[in-house]
Amino acid sequence: MPDGQPTYPMTREMLEKLRAELKHKIEVERPALAARLKAAIEMGDLSENADYIAAKEDQSFLEGRIQELERLIRGAVIIEEGNGGRTGTVQLGSRVTVVEEGEEEPETFMIVGRVEANPREGKISDESPLGRALIGKKVGDTVRVEAPAGELIFKILDIA
Repeated sequence: MPDGQPTYPMTREMLEKLRAELKHKIEVERPALAARLKAAIEMGDLSENADYIAAKEDQSFLEGRIQELERLIRGAVIIEEGNGGRTGTVQLGSRVTVVEEGEEEPETFMIVGRVEANPREGKISDESPLGRALIGKKVGDTVRVEAPAGELIFKILDIA
């Protein structure tokens, strides 16, 4: 990456999702929006044309998202899934099974970059409090995480 350009760790799957979204926005949404704008302009008096104003707002959001997608794709750094099993330590791409102190059911998380984080899918960012605490740890280690409800303690059961 060129100096100063931010990088965004992500899985190959996430990069492909971003590429597909960008392609759809450029090839489908942008032309549809251009047609909407053209139709609104043809209605005349743009100062009080609600369709034109709405289409211009939509265009602004669309172009902003396209720029964001291009930036994320340009800065993508692929993380390999399951590398924690080879190294024995938690790192980006690792699937980590933990059990919270006082709980019986273990939980499994994949450590990903912030672009891909989605706790409902079991993907937590390496920058989140739990992700940060887990990075570099091994099976059997315990980690402490400050949460709004107080300190949580997790024991690492498995790394894949």
